[in-house]
Amino acid sequence: MLTIPRDLYDKIVAHARADHPDEACGVLAGPAGRDRPERFIPMTNAARSPTFYEFDSTEQFGVWKEMDERDEEPVVIYHSHTATEAYPSRTDISYANEPGAHYVLVSTRDEHETEFRSYRIHDGEVSEEPVTVVE
Repeated sequence: MLTIPRDLYDKIVAHARADHPDEACGVLAGPAGRDRPERFIPMTNAARSPTFYEFDSTEQFGVWKEMDERDEEPVVIYHSHTATEAYPSRTDISYANEPGAHYVLVSTRDEHETEFRSYRIHDGEVSEEPVTVVE
């Protein structure tokens, strides 16, 4: 189960809405080994695409280096889908290389309704998990 503070949930949704019609992407970092997201890190979608996201490699290197220096890990890796449901695509599944991370997808296809879902992805297998938002 993903337990996420309300402020981080709101920041992910706001980022997804702000970048629409392109996909948004980023990370929530947290203390290593704690499975607790604490720090919001919006990232650049290098693909600048409404149907695909890709972390900028230089930016990603810097973010992962900073997490290592702070004894953090990527607890949540998020991105948005702009025209489809919040479910990992085949490409999303193939790019999922952080086995301990929660993979969050936000669909911005409906401007009035937010679809926010979380998954664990291991060896190409996708399993949805409940999301609890805490104040």
